Amino acid sequence: MSTFNRIHLVVLDSVGIGAAPDANNFSNAGVPDGASDTLGHISKTVGLNVPNMAKIGLGNIPRPQALKTVAAESQPTGYATKLEEVSLGKDTMTGHWEIMGLNITEPFDTFWDGFPEEIITKIEDFSGRKVIREANKPYSGTQVIADFGPRQMETGELIIYTSADPVLQIAAHEDVIPLEELYKICEYARSITLERPALLGRIIARPYVGEPGNFTRTANRRDLAVSPFAPTVLDKLNEAGIDTYAVGKINDIFNGAGINHDMGHNKSNSHGVDTLIKTMGLPEFTKGFSFTNLVDFDALYGHRRNAHGYRDCLHEFDERLPEIVAAMKEEDLLLITADHGNDPTYAGTDHTREYVPLLAYSPAFKSSGTIPVGHYADISATIAENFGVDKAMIGESFLDKLV
Repeated sequence: MSTFNRIHLVVLDSVGIGAAPDANNFSNAGVPDGASDTLGHISKTVGLNVPNMAKIGLGNIPRPQALKTVAAESQPTGYATKLEEVSLGKDTMTGHWEIMGLNITEPFDTFWDGFPEEIITKIEDFSGRKVIREANKPYSGTQVIADFGPRQMETGELIIYTSADPVLQIAAHEDVIPLEELYKICEYARSITLERPALLGRIIARPYVGEPGNFTRTANRRDLAVSPFAPTVLDKLNEAGIDTYAVGKINDIFNGAGINHDMGHNKSNSHGVDTLIKTMGLPEFTKGFSFTNLVDFDALYGHRRNAHGYRDCLHEFDERLPEIVAAMKEEDLLLITADHGNDPTYAGTDHTREYVPLLAYSPAFKSSGTIPVGHYADISATIAENFGVDKAMIGESFLDKLV
């Protein structure tokens, strides 16, 4: 068994690798209409060329339908497997919280018919702005501003919408509703959605700019999450005085819990990789854990059912993977995984309940291959064992498999 001075975990948001056995228990999650398979269907429909992930072992992951364009490596450089979700959900927070060792047995609330009038009225009373009732339902984030952005520019009304996820999103044109005002409204919305029947995972500020017919969402997004209901491995590391670095929306997802270095939001996946590499190069970062989320796969292409864009986004990450590897020290471990699926070939615009891939690479490895299929939380148990802290609620370490 190897132990590592630093572990770098990168979550490729929504990059699933085949429908989970229980997918039919989750609405619009991949079956029975047809099994979802984010990576497999992208490969099948538009082609996929990710040689650097393949080199680590992506094509060696056991699965019923092999990725046709990702051949198995006879001598991969790392270890690979797939992980199944235990928790009751298929959203970002549930996935990330389980990766850090929690078991979510009571899913957050979702609002397929829009938010109740009581919540909408409270937000109107607090903000002094009316809410566009027609937008109050599950909606594509880009489509809702295309449909109601012109009206917002004329009236100053709020665009409040949701999705199949447990989120309340408020879209606001930055020239009509200033950012600070939008953030204050979102903070109020957060305060009234902390318990059932409206226990929401996140309140999301969705600012945008532009003119009718040409609106663009900006990087000033802000997520207001609830805190994890129990200590995660992030908390265990922080309590032990071990450095924890968050890149992208990780700090938002955990509401800051257990994170002692927030490296900020990502403007794009490429910017997130830049930030990760910068973080890895910090002279003071000699021991500890970095946790990165790259959201473009999900936000820009999965929800918009854009298989070509999703493929190109995967290609972009794969092309930059050698830069991440080059930034590693000899006793570093790199883990690449996902938090759920979002098959761009599947009906609807929602997440799909899928296995996620796990790739592990270290310059210190003396061997390589596949490891047994496990669960999301096994990642946190492995991190906990490596740094000598207690694991969280669930998870079994695979540290002894990494040799």
